[in-house]
Amino acid sequence: MTLTAAADDDNRRLDRILRKALPDTPLSLIHRLLRQSRILVDGKPAAADLRIRSGQNITVPLEKNTNNTAPTVSFVSSVVNILFESPDFLVLNKPAGLAVHGDDSLDTLVQAHLAPKIPPSLSFRPGPLHRLDKPTSGVIVFSASLAGARRFSALLQSRSLTKGYLALVEGVIEKEGLWEDRLIRDHERQKTFTAEGEEAKPARTRFKPLMVKPPYTLLQLEPDTGRTHQIRAQAAAHGHPLGCDRKYGSRQSGDLLLHAMFLEIPIELAAAEPRLPPRLEAPPPEKFKARVKEIFGKEI
Repeated sequence: MTLTAAADDDNRRLDRILRKALPDTPLSLIHRLLRQSRILVDGKPAAADLRIRSGQNITVPLEKNTNNTAPTVSFVSSVVNILFESPDFLVLNKPAGLAVHGDDSLDTLVQAHLAPKIPPSLSFRPGPLHRLDKPTSGVIVFSASLAGARRFSALLQSRSLTKGYLALVEGVIEKEGLWEDRLIRDHERQKTFTAEGEEAKPARTRFKPLMVKPPYTLLQLEPDTGRTHQIRAQAAAHGHPLGCDRKYGSRQSGDLLLHAMFLEIPIELAAAEPRLPPRLEAPPPEKFKARVKEIFGKEI
């Protein structure tokens, strides 16, 4: 969507113009698009406090709805990259900082995207088929049909999926290995801990250092189990909290760098219906790549 500033808009802040021009769009969504540099003024990313001049073009990655309801974020734009789409699945590269559930979440965007594409149903609603924390970016799979949801659940239950992550952790790890722990979830504190006893669930994560430069290591991780905050909790428990993960012991401030890099399925299983590609891969965000290059002097 492109808006052209008029005389009455001259010298007004960009965010205030957008609030007036897009009254049906949640303010939180407008600010998120601004933070992600998705809103352009004359083709360049613009800050919220930019003073607009008459005649300037403001490009917003939104689509007008022909039913005169609120505009929805365009999946064709770069707000959310579609990695794979079929009648049964929608696979996305989730941006860091975007919640999967709740108001103005990825789920909200998916519902708007799929609504005109799927038949009405009393027993099925599209939804995410696994978890990604709000600070985590990367591959996430949504169901677009009941058959797709059942198929993915069967793959999870049979442990046929391999999930690969990239994480920047504190400390030096020079050899690959396996973290084996038992974890328990404190729902009141929204935090996961290592523990003993029947209530604690087994958690296993394989790790391999990709780049090392004190005081950091860039790890590739493959969790064999799917506990909430598993990677974050295990890394912290073994003395290597994720950089800037203050919830799990880091004293640094900034963006947590955890990216769901790939999802793999054995070829013979991927070919079964409903079909999924044998490997789904999401490139890391630009901020992630820039931080890695800054620390290690190399590109991912």
